[in-house]
Amino acid sequence: MTGGSYAQGTNSLSTYLKPSSFALDLQHLQHFSLDTSSLFSTTCNMNPVPLINHPCTVCCRPTSMWCSRCQTAWYCTTEHLQNDWPRHRKECVPATHAQNFNMIATPPPAEQQLIMVSAILFSPEEERPRIITVKCRPSQVPSQGICPQPLVNGHFPDGHAESIVLTQGLNGEPLRFPLHLWYSPTALSRAAPVNRAIYHITSGAALKAWSGTVVVLKFNGSRRQGYSDAGSNDLPALSAYFLAYK
Repeated sequence: MTGGSYAQGTNSLSTYLKPSSFALDLQHLQHFSLDTSSLFSTTCNMNPVPLINHPCTVCCRPTSMWCSRCQTAWYCTTEHLQNDWPRHRKECVPATHAQNFNMIATPPPAEQQLIMVSAILFSPEEERPRIITVKCRPSQVPSQGICPQPLVNGHFPDGHAESIVLTQGLNGEPLRFPLHLWYSPTALSRAAPVNRAIYHITSGAALKAWSGTVVVLKFNGSRRQGYSDAGSNDLPALSAYFLAYK
């Protein structure tokens, strides 16, 4: 239904706003303005949900509430929504999947934040590995236990990286926290310059030189459902792997 046809089928705003539902919505708005913490709580252990702010259509004051009919116009109070209705009704088209809407400003769904973890970067041009921060995109359904997706392609010149998981450390002992190693397959295949950081931690004794960038993340357990911070204590296991690599 378009804004024009909607206006023709409604004689006045009062016929659209049923007193019972409007009274309930006013109570909800009052509660929202007093206590936003209950509405913007943490959706998963590692991902605090950010507060969404947009300028009010009437006064430009930051607000987190919108017209729940069209879900495109933002208002800081019910009064501003009512005052702007003569203009807004011409463009207020119901959202595609909106159901049981009321003429009131309501908070929209919030997006998850990216997870930040420490990783180890082996740069081909640097003499030693160093700690960096890597962003990870969480799973859309955290309850399924799917590991977040590391956003590491920016560390590779061609934007392409593949990975392997190290489950054994020194002397073949199982790692309590497996290591997730990302590397450039094209760098290995075209015999790019030797990675100086890997050459340094292996003292040049590796059976085969490693080329290209390497980024290493650390799983938070053997089930590999998330990441914890990697650090210098993970270097011995990595050194053993690079030394044995053929």
